[in-house]
Amino acid sequence: MKVSIVTPTYNSAKTIVDTILSVNKQDYANIEHIIIDGGSKDNTLELIRNTPNRVKKIISEPDKGIYDAMNKGVALATGDIVGILNSDDFYNSNDVIAKVVKTFQEGEYEGVYGDLEYVDARNTNRVVRYWESKAYKEGLFKKGWHPAHPTFFVKKEVYDKYGNFNLKYKIGADYEIMLRFIEKNRIKVAYIPETLVKMRVGGASNQSIKNIIKANIECYNAWKDNGLSILPFVFILKPLSKTLQYLRK
Repeated sequence: MKVSIVTPTYNSAKTIVDTILSVNKQDYANIEHIIIDGGSKDNTLELIRNTPNRVKKIISEPDKGIYDAMNKGVALATGDIVGILNSDDFYNSNDVIAKVVKTFQEGEYEGVYGDLEYVDARNTNRVVRYWESKAYKEGLFKKGWHPAHPTFFVKKEVYDKYGNFNLKYKIGADYEIMLRFIEKNRIKVAYIPETLVKMRVGGASNQSIKNIIKANIECYNAWKDNGLSILPFVFILKPLSKTLQYLRK
């Protein structure tokens, strides 16, 4: 199976080398890495070209934000499986993709995901928060659960069938697409109970109280837009579950 990895970038010079190398060092052979750059003003593109890589396609042009970049990458993907790896994230080990592909093959799954570690931006060996995704069961989304999106790999045919990231959502389009795929359309998913991706702290959805509130409003709207019923108070559970993740490790 061929795996397409999409990386959106914009002025990512401080972190992009780790991202590129973590893909390049994967021991699975059939990988294409696609870079969608939003027109960086720093030396992001130069670093990509000068770092050992598996980049097959690269676009650098203005876009409508990170989810627009992801959609461009998915459209260019020629793999059977698509994963999104942001420019401040990196794979936890060199066999992540091999494990993901093996899981897809073992159960004819349409989606595979695992755990995520938030790490200190300067010292990536220091784990700040551990996101244990756990296996999906019906009703978990209503309890505030969802997979860690950077660990979420999906067959390309799922995007073709159920659509791409909805640009209406500025912070929560990753949540909305997982809700649409898993909860609404019931794609068959598998959970790998180990860390697949490390993410530096400071993502857009958790940079401020204002953004946390905005993200939860978008999550609520995602249910309505997909014709799913949910009570608003449920989203109190979402930040609570994240608080518990700090106690995990």
